[in-house]
Amino acid sequence: MRLRLLDRYLIKQTIAPFLFALAALTSILLLNQVARRLPKLVGKGIPWQVIVEVFALTLPFLVVMTLPMAFLLAILYAFTQLGADSEITAMKASGVSVRQMLAPMLLVGAVLACVTFYVTDQIHPRTNARLKALISDIGRKKPTLELAEQTINPIPPSNLFLRASRVDGSSGRMKDVAIYDLGQVESRRIIYADSGVIGYAPGGADVRLRLWHGTIHETKATSPELFQVTDFAVNTIRIREVGNALELRSDEEVGRGERELSTCELLDEVRGAEQDAAGGAQAIARLAQEDLRRLLRLPPPARGGEPPRRPTGLYCGLFRALGRALHPGTAEAQQPAQGLPRRPPAAGALRGRGPWLPPKERRRVQAADTLTLAQRAGIVSTTSIRLSNWGDAQAAEARVRAAQSLEARYLVEAHKKWAISAACIVFVLIGVPMALRFPRGGMGLVIGGGLLIFALADVGLIAGESLGKRQVISPALSMWGTNLILAALGLWGLARVNRESGSARGGEFSEWVGTALAFVRRPFRRRR
Repeated sequence: MRLRLLDRYLIKQTIAPFLFALAALTSILLLNQVARRLPKLVGKGIPWQVIVEVFALTLPFLVVMTLPMAFLLAILYAFTQLGADSEITAMKASGVSVRQMLAPMLLVGAVLACVTFYVTDQIHPRTNARLKALISDIGRKKPTLELAEQTINPIPPSNLFLRASRVDGSSGRMKDVAIYDLGQVESRRIIYADSGVIGYAPGGADVRLRLWHGTIHETKATSPELFQVTDFAVNTIRIREVGNALELRSDEEVGRGERELSTCELLDEVRGAEQDAAGGAQAIARLAQEDLRRLLRLPPPARGGEPPRRPTGLYCGLFRALGRALHPGTAEAQQPAQGLPRRPPAAGALRGRGPWLPPKERRRVQAADTLTLAQRAGIVSTTSIRLSNWGDAQAAEARVRAAQSLEARYLVEAHKKWAISAACIVFVLIGVPMALRFPRGGMGLVIGGGLLIFALADVGLIAGESLGKRQVISPALSMWGTNLILAALGLWGLARVNRESGSARGGEFSEWVGTALAFVRRPFRRRR
């Protein structure tokens, strides 16, 4: 369909405020990141290109958060301006309905939803994984500045652990120092000092600890009755091969969490968790069946294989087919060099022999057991049947619970990508009727109403994520519940606005606040 002149005009009215709001909100959040991370980066001798890369890698995450909010603010600003200039009244007088005004905004919202989903599904996981690896590499570069006060800090690669009450990150000076040396198995040593300084030796490969006015407490496993205390005025400790060079590692070496995976990778993990949970349930059923057949003196059942894995969905199948067509992979080997890794044995693979009893208690129980006395007299003959171990069933149940918890975590993260993207469309449904209902709200409505709606959406998203990962509610409902509530409120508002004859009714921000307060006070008035 061709865009009408009115549609192009409405879209044009939202472009400028959208770009301004997107730049302003992204800049504010980026400055927050700079203020939070910059003190940890300055003073480590890191090239400025690496520092710029750190902040550049945070931009995709910030854009995902600010793009729906900027679009909401743009809609509120554009439609309140049109209402204040009586252009909405002119449109309605010309026969233009609210639905026709809503159509171009929904089109723009759908386009922005696709852009947001592409950023959060493809760009953000990669940049987040790279940022995670880069921050880890920077933290390993110079451990002096990473020492926390009143905390036991490891000093890799040695087996020394340092605690200090005061640490000056710029000079490396410390007060009330305690060093725990766990390098030797046969001895333990603790060094206490009044003050000290930590820094790199000439060459930048070794760390040098210089301590003043302290004692060394040492004990050895070969002589537990001997405790040695040595006083010193100055003590120098050299930790070799720590290094001061920035060694960059790949994303795979650091590892990826659920937030560093795309939708298809998350769904693959979900299918693996489903298969693991089905395998645990199958193991529980097999144990019960084996015990029942042993009691009935029937032959043991045939061992079944692992449950099949659910196939890849349509979206991921098409997406991967397109990726293979654009980026053909490397050829596979004719014969694998190594076989598939074997699964570790289950926790209950080793059968137990029941609870242990002391010899006297065992003899007393056997003497008091009527069945045992009857067996000794030859009156009753029994055959012992060995049932499954209780630990096997517990291990299978723990496997099912762990798989279900992992499945919930990955499903919540996958639904969150879709829910954040769909928020661009939901904000259209609730932003347009709010602006049409209060056309003279001005910047108070734009800023106050926009921040209120976004705060409700953000709080609902965070609370839903926590409830979904704890399996209190389903992952889909936990992520989509806030969007559904806001969409229902938006549709109700559209129905109310569509019944009104003009848009000049209502008008200012004070009336909007009065309407909100009246809505809150309504239940209390009914009780009175």
